[in-house]
Amino acid sequence: MARPSPTLLATIRLVDQFTDKTGTVFSWLSIVLVVAVSYEVIARYLFNAPTIWSFDVTYMTYGTLFMLGAAYALHKGAHIRTDFFWEQFSPRTKGWIDTISYLVFFFPGLTAMLIISNQEAVYAWQINETSDQTPWRPILWPFKFVVPLACLLLMIQGFSEFLKSFYMARTGVELEHKEKVEV
Repeated sequence: MARPSPTLLATIRLVDQFTDKTGTVFSWLSIVLVVAVSYEVIARYLFNAPTIWSFDVTYMTYGTLFMLGAAYALHKGAHIRTDFFWEQFSPRTKGWIDTISYLVFFFPGLTAMLIISNQEAVYAWQINETSDQTPWRPILWPFKFVVPLACLLLMIQGFSEFLKSFYMARTGVELEHKEKVEV
């Protein structure tokens, strides 16, 4: 059996390392989220002094953490997969299913979402859109730019996953085994 080319392995390794680094950086947002929620709980229930900004900071931080962590989750195999039949398929069949899915659904869907979300974010920036959820009314364009950024990061990691699945489809050899995440 032929070994994977050094270029293929280097490309996959580069993308996976990039996703590991960005995932680690974005995971620090969870500290901001915990601090904001904790501050609000203490201010509201201990001092009877609720904040006007906590709700906005909380949903924006959680949304950002969720969206920007998607590429890392894809890399680690943490996305949901219905494996009722999946475990019975051969590695080649799994590779072909994933390869075709990336080409037919993943990349076109994310490309459309990237274009549309970028237009929305640019428009929010142009009109200096603000939230009307609370009296604080923070600007929304930084939060709206998270969606196209998440799409871009997902597409970058998706390229690595596509290469892995295409290699598995052709050879029947899995380049990276993802552990099943039990919930």
